[in-house]
Amino acid sequence: MKKSRIRISVTAAAVAVVLAASACSSGSDGKPAAASAKPVAATTAAPSDPSSAPATTAAPTPTDLPTTAAPSATPSQSSAAKSASAKPSTSKPTSAKPSTSKPATKPPAKPAGNLDPRCMTGRAMCVDKTTRKLTWVVDGVPQYSFEVRFGSAELPTREGAFSVFQKSRDHVSTLYHTSMPFAMFFSGGQAVHYSPDFAKNGYNGASHGCVNVRNKALITQLFDTVRIGDKVIVYRS
Repeated sequence: MKKSRIRISVTAAAVAVVLAASACSSGSDGKPAAASAKPVAATTAAPSDPSSAPATTAAPTPTDLPTTAAPSATPSQSSAAKSASAKPSTSKPTSAKPSTSKPATKPPAKPAGNLDPRCMTGRAMCVDKTTRKLTWVVDGVPQYSFEVRFGSAELPTREGAFSVFQKSRDHVSTLYHTSMPFAMFFSGGQAVHYSPDFAKNGYNGASHGCVNVRNKALITQLFDTVRIGDKVIVYRS
């Protein structure tokens, strides 16, 4: 009997607690909520401490609703967005203009060996009275050379810059009545030509002012190469 009474007392106390809790969740007049009232939708927000908070059907207060405002952009994100939305530059890239300065003038070619500087341009018979050599030069490049002899002290070969004005393959001197094969005249009656006497006697003789050649093969080649107007430079190195 005593156990039954204790259980009845505990049950009655529990019912009183539930009724008190229901009265706290109703309106301001303190009366219990009517049974016919529509139930309020249960909140889906989880309580901060599920184990201690009693279940409730009351609608959440506005402060329980999650905020939908977008987080404010950080300074780095804001600057990145601005740079991304900025219009691309339309200015043309600067390009270096090519230089309009003219290259330095090429220096004249240096004479090869004992060649006179006047022989270094064009086509020239370069006659050196010191070395007693005639060198055929084209555009500053010596082609070949051979030995020559000159006039005597009484009839010297003139020095200076001349040009070929006449060619005669089988020429004979009208003044001395001597043979002058492959003659190329450059100053009055003076010419570069083959000399049978030079081929025979060498430097033991002299010309009457002409440039004697004793190599017949080379003078023949030179005669066929030289043109009217080609230079003849007679000098001492």
